[in-house]
Amino acid sequence: MINGHLAGLRARHPDDVAVLHAELYDDVTTHSRANAQPWRPLPATGGHSPFEPAGASEKSACFSVVELSTGRLAGEAVLWGIDTHNRFAHVGLSLLPGSRGRGLGLETVLLLCHYGFTVRGFNRLQLETLADNAAMIGAAESAGFTREGTLRKSGWVDGAFVDEVILGLLAEEWPGLNLPSAPPASAR
Repeated sequence: MINGHLAGLRARHPDDVAVLHAELYDDVTTHSRANAQPWRPLPATGGHSPFEPAGASEKSACFSVVELSTGRLAGEAVLWGIDTHNRFAHVGLSLLPGSRGRGLGLETVLLLCHYGFTVRGFNRLQLETLADNAAMIGAAESAGFTREGTLRKSGWVDGAFVDEVILGLLAEEWPGLNLPSAPPASAR
């Protein structure tokens, strides 16, 4: 497990699937805003959920995000589209609704950067998000990512095309795992 102060990244457990599926997939709007693939009805069981633990893959590294103070599942995090030749990957995360707004997003981005740059030796990490996703853009920029461009009307969300923002971070720009200070115990 890769731990920060607030969050940890661990392997996906079979027990995580039902929670992730119910809170991140079955909510059509949440899924549509977080995923480039269209929503379609899928059962959470029988190996159909996109959150099912998969075997080792050269193209992605999937994690469950855990809130360290409670041990509860807080969401999912992934490095996807891994290109081992060019030492590059995309960053993705989605927090459960009850886990948002408490600093877990920024720390998850920092932990994914640590994994990508320090453990895997990547040269570049890239993040794409909807242009109105202020929380993700803020977390990425706080982690050191630079806004590199806007893809105009490139995402189809809730019946309309929307802009997406591309942010990138190079290994040479990565200062290391400088986690924000943990909040005082009384704030946890």
